[in-house]
Amino acid sequence: MTSPSPRPGILSIKPHMLPSAVTEVDRPKINLSSNESAMGPSPKAAEAALAAVKGIERYPDDGPIHLAKAIGAAFGLDPARIVCGHGSDELLQRLARAYLNPGDEVIHSVHGYLKFPNYAYSMGALPVAAPDKDFTASVDGILSCVTPRTRMVLLANPDNPTGTCLSGAEIRRLHAGLPETVVLVLDSAYAEYVSMPDYELPVALVNEHQNVVMTRTFSKIFGMAGMRLGWLYAPLSMVDVLQRLSMTFPISSLAVVAGIAAVSDLRYMKDVYTHNLEQRSQFSDEMRGLGLRVLPSNTNFVLLDFAPLAARGKTAKAAYDFLDAHGIVGRMFNSADYRNMLRITIGLDDEMRLTTQAMFNFLND
Repeated sequence: MTSPSPRPGILSIKPHMLPSAVTEVDRPKINLSSNESAMGPSPKAAEAALAAVKGIERYPDDGPIHLAKAIGAAFGLDPARIVCGHGSDELLQRLARAYLNPGDEVIHSVHGYLKFPNYAYSMGALPVAAPDKDFTASVDGILSCVTPRTRMVLLANPDNPTGTCLSGAEIRRLHAGLPETVVLVLDSAYAEYVSMPDYELPVALVNEHQNVVMTRTFSKIFGMAGMRLGWLYAPLSMVDVLQRLSMTFPISSLAVVAGIAAVSDLRYMKDVYTHNLEQRSQFSDEMRGLGLRVLPSNTNFVLLDFAPLAARGKTAKAAYDFLDAHGIVGRMFNSADYRNMLRITIGLDDEMRLTTQAMFNFLND
């Protein structure tokens, strides 16, 4: 008996993360696996969402318009260039549907966001892994992969799971080296956590060119991962295309009001940034002191490389299991290049103190 065949490429899609032990319910966990904000959402956002429950029998007809205006007012952006969606993941999928055809090539950094190839596969396009420099995206590496079939470049900046970041000058150099027919998608999910002085949001590039898109999310510093809310900033011509592919009522009424409240409380966002910066710096220093290699991070997580301790038999998997046995969950990835690395999300003060102590106990056992 035959069965319907999916679009070519779809069966090439594989999970990019290994399953996390956080699904177990037999004991409490400190969940440091998914880059959520340990401090949660602004109280104003939570209060707005709770109040909106009273009206959930209504469709949010003009919700995305109101949210786009609030985002534009908060960040000095033209709301007409903003598209809101069901998380930035849905918007990235929408970009793939809009601009990729079977046989097109999509360039991504070889150690960049591990889900990027899946957007290509879903449309029958071909992902092309560009060489990088020690787990940091390389502009020259990406440009070396451009061919007449290149249709899109996907780059997370800062990147995940590495935490590494390119300067504004390097991003502009990347764009200058691409044909005008290639869409440059810059996923800026972790932009609010960046501390490097020469980082730039790609707003000017979007305003000045017709082939640049910036995607953003409410899942990270705004602490609203469960709301599944994201947005992008794009040229007007691309906004028109992406709106045509939108789901009917793409975001819930609760997400709309929570998002509006969140961007109106930027003081809370700054408090989250300060907490994250302090804990990220302290935890990174402590892990280096234990002999681990810590990749430089501009996000709300750090990537720990256990290669320096291989001779002692201290592996990332053994550390993951040890932490799990002590109620702490990190993240490992479905990629051979990350087989001896462990990603730890920055948590609350006590959570990081307990994690540091557990790592000390593991490495000195």
